[in-house]
Amino acid sequence: MNFLSKWRLAPALYGFIATFFIANAALADDAPKVRFTTSAGEFVVEVYPDKAPKTVENFLQYVRDKHYDGTIFHRVIDNFMVQGGGFDGKFVERKSRAPVAHEGREALSRGGPKNVVGTLAMARTNDPNSATAQFFINVRDNAFLDPTLIPPGDPVPKFEYQGRVYENTPRANLLNAPQLFGYTVFGKVVSGMDVVTKIKATPTGPGGPFPSDVPKTAILIYSATLVK
Repeated sequence: MNFLSKWRLAPALYGFIATFFIANAALADDAPKVRFTTSAGEFVVEVYPDKAPKTVENFLQYVRDKHYDGTIFHRVIDNFMVQGGGFDGKFVERKSRAPVAHEGREALSRGGPKNVVGTLAMARTNDPNSATAQFFINVRDNAFLDPTLIPPGDPVPKFEYQGRVYENTPRANLLNAPQLFGYTVFGKVVSGMDVVTKIKATPTGPGGPFPSDVPKTAILIYSATLVK
């Protein structure tokens, strides 16, 4: 290929690059969005059904059912995350549906976001498959909450975790290890992050059944509305 032919290919290459970025922008525009109106202000999240379809549909159904309206951010830890969606202002727990299957690894393997500042993830108990309605927003990069992808092979020839190397480990042992599931990230804040920052900085203490991390002045979710 001579020098001239390289330059003749350039417009096609630029066209491909432009198409790629336009397509990705279109995908971002198509992401469902939910507006949270709170006593601290408004913020909007977008969610990714192509990354975590069951988790997103679960979340959006709670939005449609008005489950989040009148709930509070009951757990707020500056330099970590803010959590809500489960209790009303009197600390009465909202009734929820059956838990949704954990999709953290699938979402991550599909190019979904990690637990970084501004991302939206499902809260759960120590059981990875226990997430229902509660969610949290990361207010710092929390890599230790990320799901761990399991290398191919059975047994897995080599696996490293927290500085330790495991060799020839049965794949099922790793897939089912609770500490490797992490938390499913399924969206992110796209506007109003200043409101989330305001929430994370609110003074906290004991409240209701919780011994700590409860805002001293309640942060109420007036409404969560699907805007797209």
